[in-house]
Amino acid sequence: MTSPQTNNLASRPVDVMSPDLLRRYDVAGPRYTSYPTADRFVEAFGESDYLQALQQRREGVAVKAYPLSLYIHIPFCEALCYYCACNKIITKHHERGAEYLRYLEREVALNVAHLGAGQTVSQLHLGGGSPTFLNDDELRALMAMLRRNFEFAPGGEYSIEVDPRTVTAERLNTLALLGFNRLSFGVQDFDPDVQKAVHRIQPAQQVFDLVAASRALGFDSVNIDLIYGLPMQTPETFERTLAQVVDLRPDRIALYGYAHLPERFKPQRRIHSQDLPPASAKLVMLSSALRVLMGAGYVYVGMDHFALPNDALAVAKRQGRLHRNFQGYSTQPDCDLIALGVSAIGHVGATFSQNVKTLEAYYDLLDQGRLPVERGLALSRDDLVRRTIIMALMCQGHVLFESVEVAHLLDFKKYFATELQTLADMQAQGLVTLDGNGIQVTELGWFFVRGVAMVFDKYLQADRTRARFSKII
Repeated sequence: MTSPQTNNLASRPVDVMSPDLLRRYDVAGPRYTSYPTADRFVEAFGESDYLQALQQRREGVAVKAYPLSLYIHIPFCEALCYYCACNKIITKHHERGAEYLRYLEREVALNVAHLGAGQTVSQLHLGGGSPTFLNDDELRALMAMLRRNFEFAPGGEYSIEVDPRTVTAERLNTLALLGFNRLSFGVQDFDPDVQKAVHRIQPAQQVFDLVAASRALGFDSVNIDLIYGLPMQTPETFERTLAQVVDLRPDRIALYGYAHLPERFKPQRRIHSQDLPPASAKLVMLSSALRVLMGAGYVYVGMDHFALPNDALAVAKRQGRLHRNFQGYSTQPDCDLIALGVSAIGHVGATFSQNVKTLEAYYDLLDQGRLPVERGLALSRDDLVRRTIIMALMCQGHVLFESVEVAHLLDFKKYFATELQTLADMQAQGLVTLDGNGIQVTELGWFFVRGVAMVFDKYLQADRTRARFSKII
């Protein structure tokens, strides 16, 4: 079974999708940065369960051969972006950053006490919020603290999310000297009216200058984030933004569909529903992005990522090494993820865990000498096999029955008889192909790959309440 030729999507017009097909899949669903998804975590999983997972890793055979990934959540932002669904704290009091770093050091120490010192790290990601809320001295202190506790592998991927409004070329040079080799700039849209509607004003020239400085400094990869479906966006305005992106030519592009969930995310209540483009316009924007970006030489990595052919993400896609984690698509193997900071989500062994979501609770638990784990999940055998299938669909676009059967000791066609019946209907719609060897997502199916993956989501099939998720198109 061969992988789909997704670059042909660039030539596939929107009208190939029938109104019935669009209506059928105009539904909400997970993005599958994990399976089970974070909304399935339970408070019955707590600190003791997480500690057990750390201990099991420490006692594992040849643990040094399996590097760690680190995620650090910096929650602070100076200004509120109305579309944002991240866990953030809006403040102009920068002294709060120093206090937060002191508590992060305590959390690291507690983790290392159970993991063992000097564990190898091959991937680091600073997210938020805005990590560049921290000043240069604070970033130096943070990286020095991490290097005292972990061994950073040469050639690893060390990335940081950057708010273009908070950095200069000089600050980017500091990040390079600290060992960061990948930057991700939050752009969202270049149109001034859209920027005003979402309360994020940043001139295009500012972004162009910063990307040019990043290249001069030798960063391995520069990513920009875009969002389609924002208020005041139209297919025409977004086409202009795409043309500017082609001129900018970042190494990677993360393209997300805006999920309007004002009942869950208070900042989104400042966005008026009547200002949002309809689903049909969002589909045109997605199709335009595929046409324009792939026409400019970008590889369509997956549902929300594009990369230049020589970028490590595109190479991993070609070689079948692509993975997916809480930061999206990744070149790193499916390794244990230690998550640090308020609300951060980690993955150790066959467990997921999430920290408490407020600073008050985070500080209080660390003051007591306790790890700030609020909830999580120990994966069952069924969770593990479904996770394998869902991640294969999301990353490679195909599943081989035999590989799943050998890894999980089951008869695929018997175990997933109901799911295969559903996929037969999707095959009739042109979204997948099925044969005796496995499942293949088609060119058309890549528009709906989240819907294909949802077929194997046991939790979602049992609970049809999907208001907490974004639309899959």
